[in-house]
Amino acid sequence: MKIRHLILNPIKIFSILRRRGFLRWMPDSLYLKLCFKEKIGRWPDLKNPKTFNEKIQWLKLHDRNPLYTQLVDKYEVRKYIAETIGEKYLIPLLGAWDSFDEIDFDKLPNQFVLKCTHDSGGLVICKDKSKLDIEAAKKKINQCLQRNYYYTWREWPYKNVKPRIIAEEYMEDEPGKGLKDYKFFCFNGAVKALFVATDREIHQTKFDFFDPEFNHLPMKQHYPNNEEREIKRPAGFEEMKLLASKLTSKFPHCRADFYDMGGKVYFGELTFSHFSGFEPMEPMEWDDKFGSWLTLPKG
Repeated sequence: MKIRHLILNPIKIFSILRRRGFLRWMPDSLYLKLCFKEKIGRWPDLKNPKTFNEKIQWLKLHDRNPLYTQLVDKYEVRKYIAETIGEKYLIPLLGAWDSFDEIDFDKLPNQFVLKCTHDSGGLVICKDKSKLDIEAAKKKINQCLQRNYYYTWREWPYKNVKPRIIAEEYMEDEPGKGLKDYKFFCFNGAVKALFVATDREIHQTKFDFFDPEFNHLPMKQHYPNNEEREIKRPAGFEEMKLLASKLTSKFPHCRADFYDMGGKVYFGELTFSHFSGFEPMEPMEWDDKFGSWLTLPKG
């Protein structure tokens, strides 16, 4: 019965093969259409895209600015940040290595964060070096170093990023509550919305969306809103907005992420494919709203 169910459900077969990494041979256009059907539940219109998620797929296929490869590289992007808005916005770098075995943990402080430079999720947070499970950290980092993140969702900028490891200072804005991320949706440099990610290290992650004046928006995506505590407008909010605009002014769409440490702003990362364009928005009309803000390049 299970085999019959699979035969009658080709998207299910695609999903299984995708997760097992058997579809690297598949052209990007077909792969993205099948992913969209799997994740969103319908086929995308890539000839005349209207929703935000559809337009992200279009950009993956047609907007291949070579600069994007540098900007998604967590090490190389630091040069762009320093040149564009200044080194003071960079989280202090503690080291960079090509392999895990090169790391001299004796030279690292008691608290730090290890990141793979070429993917999403290759992260090890150390709050107390004496309690760090180095073998578990090595296993996680080495697994990330061996994968090419481009093949997961066909986000072209990641295809040629050199796999490396960096260590940055550990940051915390509210002791015991985890670090809040402020993530700005920019369209040709104009900030149209943002969301704040909270509770990542202590409970289930929460996302709360806001307009450019920091009014809460009645929408959700992937994670629930934070009903337990009020998300207050950060001291560095206007500064973050200005910086987000400056960093993204040359791009049709880019999400710029920051941290606010009591008014001291730090850069997080730049993302060109929010949730890779495969996560429904609730209510669905927000997908259309965000899509209306994104003007696709001509040609």
